[in-house]
Amino acid sequence: MPRRFTPSLLRLAAAGLIGLSAAGCVIGEEFRHGYIIDDAAVAQVRPGASAEQVLQLLGTPTTVSTVGNKSWYYISQNTQRTVMFLGERPRDQRVLAVYFNGGFKVERVALYGEQDGKVFDFISRTTPTSGGEQAFLGQLMRGLTKFEPFRNAQ
Repeated sequence: MPRRFTPSLLRLAAAGLIGLSAAGCVIGEEFRHGYIIDDAAVAQVRPGASAEQVLQLLGTPTTVSTVGNKSWYYISQNTQRTVMFLGERPRDQRVLAVYFNGGFKVERVALYGEQDGKVFDFISRTTPTSGGEQAFLGQLMRGLTKFEPFRNAQ
């Protein structure tokens, strides 16, 4: 006489099969896009180096500045996908910027990334700003005191 499976055992087997199928979808992949920044090559780019030397050390830039071609940018991004078929989330993004002077000699090199939600230069350890930080009331009062009604009337 054959042994019959009880309904609870069938439910347990079905739940296990579904659990194993779902576990196969969780993979945790990491992807690298763009330029892979080599710290040793970046360290060799010094102020005063020519554009040809930078091309030999770092290769072709991802993009260049649109005005005057005086800045080269190498863009790198690491993304992560935790579940199969879902979108990727940026995990780390960095931009290596090489700034040139008028004679196309390296003026400075900066490596930008995000730290605590603000753009941060990892080489000089500074955050770029556009002047002194002012409070809202200070800006409001400055705007009220520089009232010039006939400034643009010519």
